[in-house]
Amino acid sequence: MNVELKQIRWRIFLPLVLLMAAMAAAAIFFFSRDRHPEHMTAAVGRGSVEVTVLANGTVESDNLVSVGAQVSGQLKSLKVELGDTVKAGQLVAEIDSLPQQNTLRTQTAALNAVLAQRQAKEASLTLAELTYKRQTQMLKGDAASREDADTAEANLKVLRAEITALDAQIEQARIAVDTAQVDLGYTKISSPIDGVVVAIVTKEGQTVNANQTAPTIIKVARLDQMTIRVEISEADVIRVKPGLKATFTILGEPDNRYPAAVKSIEPAPESIATETTTTSSTSTSTSTAIYYIGILDVPNPDGKLRISMTTQVNIVLAEATDVLVIPAAALGDKGKDGLYTVRVETASGTIEQRRVKIGLNTNVQAEVVEGLREGERVIIGDQIVAAASTTSTQRRPPMPRML
Repeated sequence: MNVELKQIRWRIFLPLVLLMAAMAAAAIFFFSRDRHPEHMTAAVGRGSVEVTVLANGTVESDNLVSVGAQVSGQLKSLKVELGDTVKAGQLVAEIDSLPQQNTLRTQTAALNAVLAQRQAKEASLTLAELTYKRQTQMLKGDAASREDADTAEANLKVLRAEITALDAQIEQARIAVDTAQVDLGYTKISSPIDGVVVAIVTKEGQTVNANQTAPTIIKVARLDQMTIRVEISEADVIRVKPGLKATFTILGEPDNRYPAAVKSIEPAPESIATETTTTSSTSTSTSTAIYYIGILDVPNPDGKLRISMTTQVNIVLAEATDVLVIPAAALGDKGKDGLYTVRVETASGTIEQRRVKIGLNTNVQAEVVEGLREGERVIIGDQIVAAASTTSTQRRPPMPRML
C-alpha cells in the first residue's frame, strides 16, 4: 500500500517539478543573456573628394537691354514678336513720325529764312562799303562833310555786326535742324545688340511719353551666355575667389550638374544701396544674415537655361580625384601632430588603432594621404544587436490518472 501511494505521489509531482525546472531555465536564459556588440565597417576605396560652398542663385542674362523710345508719340508698328531672334541694328518698332517730320520742316524753313536775311544783309553791306569809300574820297577833296563820312562808317559797322548776329542765328537754326533730324530718326527703333526678344512692354497703338523718362518698348537679352547671381554667406565669402570652378543644378533637372566659373564677387552686400546711416547699417548687420553677391559665368549654347531660374550652386574650393577615401565617421580624435586615430579591422577579425594622415575632409568623406591601404576595412561605429531569443513550445505532460 505504501509503495502504491509513493508511486501515485511521484506521478503527481514529477510533471510539476519538470515544469518548474523548465520555467526556471527559461528565466535564467532571458535575464542572463548577453548583448553582443557588432562593429559597422566600411572599406577603404578610391574616389573623388570636393570641398564646396553651397549657395542659392538666380539665372540672369549676360546682357539684358531695355530698348526704349527717345521721342513721344504713338507706337505705329511693332516689327518683332516675343521670342524672336534679332540682330544689332535691326528695325524692331516705329513711332508715328508725322510730328517729327513737321518739326523738321519748320526748323528747315527757319534756317532758310535766316540764310535769306543774311543774303540781304550782305547786299546792304556791299552798298555800305561803297558809300563809305565814296564819302572818304570826297572828304579828302573837301567835297563832303565829316558828318556824312562818319555816318557812312557807322552804317558799315552796324551791317557787319548784324551779319555776325545772323551767322550765330544760322548756326542755331542748323543745330535745330540737326536735332529735328535726329528726333525723326528716333521714331525708327533698332535693336542695339544681338539677342532674343524676352519681353514686349508696349503694344502697337499705345502712346509713349518720352518727356520725363525713356519708355521701354521691348527687352532684348543675350541668351547664349548667362550669369548666375549667387548669394554667398559672410562665413563662406572669404574662401571664395574669382576663377574657382563651380557646378549648379536647376529645379527641372536636379540630377544634371552644369559647369560654371566664378567671375567676380561684389565688394559689399546689396543692402548697402538702401542704407543711409551708420545706425541703420549696424542694425541690419545684427538682425539679418549678410550675403554677398557672386557672379558666375555660365555658357548656354542650347538655350536650356532661362532668365530667373532658381539654382543650387556648389563652388569648388578644393578637389582631389582618384584618391583613397573613407567615411568621415571613421575618424577619431585628431592629435597635435595633425594625425587622426582610426580603428581598423584586420583580416583575423581583431581591431587595431592606426594613426593616419587626412587630406581633404567634407565631413562626409575624407581623403586618406597616409596610413591605410585600399581594401582595408575601417570601423565607422558600434551597433548593439540583441541576441535573437529562442522560443520553444513546451507540451504540458498529461495529468496522471487517479487510481
